[in-house]
Amino acid sequence: MPADLHAEIVRAGYYPQLVVDVLDVALGGESVVSHLVQAETTFDSEVRRHLTVLALTGTRLVSAHVDDHEGDHAHPSSAAATTEAVPLAEIKSVSLTHVVAEPAAYRSGHGGEHTSELNLAIGWGSVSRLELEPATCGDPQCEADHGLTGQLMPDDVVVRVSSAAEGPDAVRRALAFAHRLSAATTRRA
Repeated sequence: MPADLHAEIVRAGYYPQLVVDVLDVALGGESVVSHLVQAETTFDSEVRRHLTVLALTGTRLVSAHVDDHEGDHAHPSSAAATTEAVPLAEIKSVSLTHVVAEPAAYRSGHGGEHTSELNLAIGWGSVSRLELEPATCGDPQCEADHGLTGQLMPDDVVVRVSSAAEGPDAVRRALAFAHRLSAATTRRA
C-alpha cells in the first residue's frame, strides 16, 4: 500500500488498522495508481461515522466502506467493513457534480480553484437508488392522484467532498482521483 494512502487513512482517524487490513486483502497485491479517502459524519437519531476509501489499480476499482454501530452496556459497539473490487471494464458510469461558487468568475482550466463541492457517483450496476415524487398533471387546481414519477439512478458508491468541510485541497484531490478514474474507464478491453 502506498505510504500516502496509508497516511491519509491514519489521518482520517477512523479505525485505521482495520481499514488498512481490509483494504490490503481486497487489493490482492495490486499496486494503487490513485486513491481517495473520505470520512463522513452523519446525524440522525445518533451520530454515525463512515469512511470510504477508493483505490484505483491498473485493472480494478477497490472500494472499502466502514461504518460504526454504537453499542450499549449489554452489546458493545461494532464496526462493519465492506470491500468490493470491480474490474474497470464493469464500471458503467462515473458521474461528477461540480458545485461552483461565483460561476461568473469561473476561469477555464482552473476548476479546482472554483469548485466548492464535488459529488462523485460511480456505478457498475450492483446498487441503484429510486427517487420518487408525486406525479402532477400541470393543472394547479387538480387534486387527483396521478401516482408517482421518479428516477432510477446508479448508486454503488457516492462520495461528497466539500471545500467548507474538508478544505480546498480535499476537493482538488477528489478531482484528481475522478480524472484518473474517468481516464482508466475509457481504456476498456
